[in-house]
Amino acid sequence: MVAPDHVAWLAQTGEVIKTADGLKVEVWELHHADDEAILSAWARHFRQHYCKDADLDDLISGTGLTKAEFLTSIKFPDATAAPGPSTRAGDFGEILVADFVEYVLGYWCPREGRYENRDNRSVPSNGCDILGFKFTTNGPWDEGDELFLLESKAGFKPTKKNRIQQAIDGSIKDMTREAMSLNAIKQRLLKINRNDALKVERFQNANDRPFKRISGAVAVLEEDVLKKMEIDKSDGSKHPNVDNLRLIVIKGLSMMDLVHALYERAANEA
Repeated sequence: MVAPDHVAWLAQTGEVIKTADGLKVEVWELHHADDEAILSAWARHFRQHYCKDADLDDLISGTGLTKAEFLTSIKFPDATAAPGPSTRAGDFGEILVADFVEYVLGYWCPREGRYENRDNRSVPSNGCDILGFKFTTNGPWDEGDELFLLESKAGFKPTKKNRIQQAIDGSIKDMTREAMSLNAIKQRLLKINRNDALKVERFQNANDRPFKRISGAVAVLEEDVLKKMEIDKSDGSKHPNVDNLRLIVIKGLSMMDLVHALYERAANEA
């Protein structure tokens, strides 16, 4: 599993923030740079979440639109009209966290269809934000297999909201959305790769096939936003899976500029 080059821009800072109830929040940083080759490859990787390149010619057929126009006006969240910009930020955060979970933490993180089939391009997708799977053996199942459920929140402009607390609260809801989210992923994968769909099936009955469930709450933040956010007042004590709750912040500079630039490049280089 070869990681995309932009994943190397993610680095652990070594900083840890303690929450009000004593949990630890890991702080990572995205050191993005003006590297044409890496940004171009990242934009291509990003674009595939919304529309496979192999499908573009058929999708634009009959529309009178260029590929860039089609992606910008039909597939990608709107750049200016609400709620488009916030959906752009949220999608970017989710996809970045999924890359982190897959290529840094080593989970299998299928995302096929999550962003492709929206009825409204500017409305976020429902269900758990990110699901990661880890298998301890090549056999049917093992009690050491892991299901990682993550809630992601982005914050790239000043806000009074505590994004980590929001992610924790969303992660609590993920416990009730788990079955539906697993079914949604399995259903999408059945149309693409039956063997992959059966990997998801392994986690659909914890009573008969027990596994380890890990929860995650992640905030992807502009650095100045993080400085003013009271992460230390977050509280995860009410989380039903608090003993297996992982809290993460990913910070960076000029994040919303990066988001818009990535969408623009993804459209123009299609």
